[in-house]
Amino acid sequence: MDFNDLVKQFSERVSALKDTISTEEATKMSLIVPMFQMLGYDVFNPLEFCPEYTADVGIKKGEKVDYAILENGAPNILIECKSCSEQLDKHSSQLFRYFGTTPAKFGILTNGLIYRFYTDLEESNKMDMVPFLEIDMLNLKDTSINELKKFCKENFDKEKIFSTAEELKYSSLIKNVLSSEYDAPSEDFVRFVLTNIYEGQKNQRVIDKFTPVVKKSFSSFVNEIVNNKISSALTSEPENKEEEDLNATTTTSKIVTTEEEIESFYIIRGMLAEVVPVEDIVHRDTESYFGILYKDNNRKPICRINLDKKNKQLFIPDENKKFQKFYIDSLNDLYKFKNQLIESVKRYL
Repeated sequence: MDFNDLVKQFSERVSALKDTISTEEATKMSLIVPMFQMLGYDVFNPLEFCPEYTADVGIKKGEKVDYAILENGAPNILIECKSCSEQLDKHSSQLFRYFGTTPAKFGILTNGLIYRFYTDLEESNKMDMVPFLEIDMLNLKDTSINELKKFCKENFDKEKIFSTAEELKYSSLIKNVLSSEYDAPSEDFVRFVLTNIYEGQKNQRVIDKFTPVVKKSFSSFVNEIVNNKISSALTSEPENKEEEDLNATTTTSKIVTTEEEIESFYIIRGMLAEVVPVEDIVHRDTESYFGILYKDNNRKPICRINLDKKNKQLFIPDENKKFQKFYIDSLNDLYKFKNQLIESVKRYL
């Protein structure tokens, strides 16, 4: 079964069982251990998936974290578990204490419904208090499944995960801030906007006056960006015959860059990071396809993706810039084309 389908099927199991589970031990056995078994770990082998792993904290000896995933006897991942009836917010400090006493690079705090992934981006060997990734098993997105796949035993590469953790963490926080300001602009945000456009005193009366104006302008700005992209795509001419042929075979739709397209971009950029700096890999959306380019140069396409069709398509140019079409079932299939994508970008080096 495809990994995406497997995780979605497991999500349904979690949803069906959660209301029947009332203890931490039952949560472990019914929800958490099966999750890591699905990720490919031998949960019955304590040399790989060790329960009650000792993590001495200062003068407190014999402190134990619920599970540790081991490699050559050393922990890679610490897992602290709580009952599915408990909220996680007040429990990160416990995992924080364990993290600093072991060589583990990642910590997971979970109640079987929510999985929060931590590492030490801010200070080496000191776990960040903010997770770089959070996965809600009751509200799964394709982007979450793709990140979860990186923690499968067969895919696990702690250096690669760590290298992308910072971007994941801060992009999520930035989106949360922008979303919050979009819905209800804060006083600080309104003051920031007024800094270069209003010379008078920015007292509370002025802030209150301009808050709805800022909210309306922000909304209008976002809508204009979307509309401009649509207009640009509708009026742009194809560069060559190959592009015309490609446009004829792909679905025409109004441009809205989707979360799935952005996720495909991050997947491909991650694979190509071995060859070129990540900042040289950019995306450009059009009416007919989602393009990934080298150095934002339309004459240096790395690939094109069309996710609008029922049959998702990946287009990779050959040495003559003729696009070859491949069908993919999910974004996870992009990993199968790593070598071809690396070949594609290497032509521009």
